[in-house]
Amino acid sequence: MKPIAVIAIGGNSLARPGEQGTFEEQQRNAAETCQGIADVIQAGYRIVMTHGNGPQVGQALLRGELSQPNLPALRLDECDAETEGSIGYLLEQTLENVLAGRGVEASVASLITQVVVDSGDPAFDYPTKPIGPFYRFEEALERQRKLGWKMVEDAGRGWRRVVPSPRPLEILELPAIRAGLEAGVIVIAAGGGGIPVVRKAGRIVGIEAVIDKDRVSSLLARNLNAELLLFSTAVDQVYWHYGRADRRPLDTLTREEARRYLDEGEFPAGSMGPKIEAALEYLEAGGSRVVIASPRILKDALNGHAGTQIHAPRAVKSGGSTRRHEVCQGR
Repeated sequence: MKPIAVIAIGGNSLARPGEQGTFEEQQRNAAETCQGIADVIQAGYRIVMTHGNGPQVGQALLRGELSQPNLPALRLDECDAETEGSIGYLLEQTLENVLAGRGVEASVASLITQVVVDSGDPAFDYPTKPIGPFYRFEEALERQRKLGWKMVEDAGRGWRRVVPSPRPLEILELPAIRAGLEAGVIVIAAGGGGIPVVRKAGRIVGIEAVIDKDRVSSLLARNLNAELLLFSTAVDQVYWHYGRADRRPLDTLTREEARRYLDEGEFPAGSMGPKIEAALEYLEAGGSRVVIASPRILKDALNGHAGTQIHAPRAVKSGGSTRRHEVCQGR
């Protein structure tokens, strides 16, 4: 049986700063990402794709608010479902066309996915997940005053609205995802982190939040015993002192180095932090390998010649005993 790879695609890679976020723009941006995903498929992996929805869910919520009082208000979990469907359709169609152009016959299916969270998660009291477009400071203040939004500065790119982002606990459609993989289907699931739901009196009920897609990708990779967790992101690799004159690319990281840098605040919450946290959760639970790279270099990154590689410790025998050491694949 072919190994499984979980590939997480950033929502900002589809709706880029300076664009209106039209379907045509997002489809054009998705084409580059899907070329990289096609490389992973042709390398012999069974694929589950996840994707972010930060810009898109913010726009959906804003459309609902601006339509008042003419249309019913939209709940945030409704917007999660709406964007999971629309982005899933976009990626499904684009990947099918890319694979067809390479002469590869494949079935791609998008799965609307519900993810259980804890209604008592502290995230509901301390919103941190950026959604929607980037605003100038003055615009952010105006929206905060008029609409009651909580606004934060997002990694030097502008100001954005933040909403609760609880930790994912359980993927309800996991059996369907497994069935799709076993049938040879390329599955798109847990889009936008999935639709957050809670259990109440034996029922499943939606709750307003946006789950971080990197966290749910890590959970999915663990549940599927995936051999690879791949983050397709806007930068070619992880950097030490990113955004500074003395920045340095990190070709490889040991698990301990990644943990230390994260604890030292090297990876901000608004950019690389969630990916490193998700990578560590996967590796510390027994995962094999994490790759972080931009779409255009996924093929080289898969071969260990680009991007940032993070490997789990591997047991080796020495003098009749077993010891653990960190193995990282260099350039």
